[in-house]
Amino acid sequence: MSREYPARPIIGVGGVVFIEGRVVLVKRRHEPLRGQWSLPGGAVDVGETLPAAVRRELREEIGIETQVGPLIELCEHITREPDGRVRYHFVIADYLCQEVEGRLRPGSDATAVAVADPENLASYALTETTLGVIRRAVSLR
Repeated sequence: MSREYPARPIIGVGGVVFIEGRVVLVKRRHEPLRGQWSLPGGAVDVGETLPAAVRRELREEIGIETQVGPLIELCEHITREPDGRVRYHFVIADYLCQEVEGRLRPGSDATAVAVADPENLASYALTETTLGVIRRAVSLR
């Protein structure tokens, strides 16, 4: 199924990973949000559990193995064209994750990776939804 103009919503996952108290962010390589900072994650494959998808996506996108913890929030991302057609529709399950091993690096879906102070994220121009997920993750830690 195409991610652009999909026939139905696409299920995605995201991981909030803290390394030494700082949150891991990625600069998106692809639409939607191309060139913007966000949480690492991606689409769930058919037959894949949500926790398995989070582990795979974090391994692919930021190069580290993680232990998946509790669900933080279930979010929707819907982008419409001016004529009302839905260009993107994602339902995203964001999980609190713990780094296990690996070396932080950008993968094929990210142009850069950063670790940022969760209390000082203004320079990353994150969406309000992403900021809310990070705030909730901080409170869960």
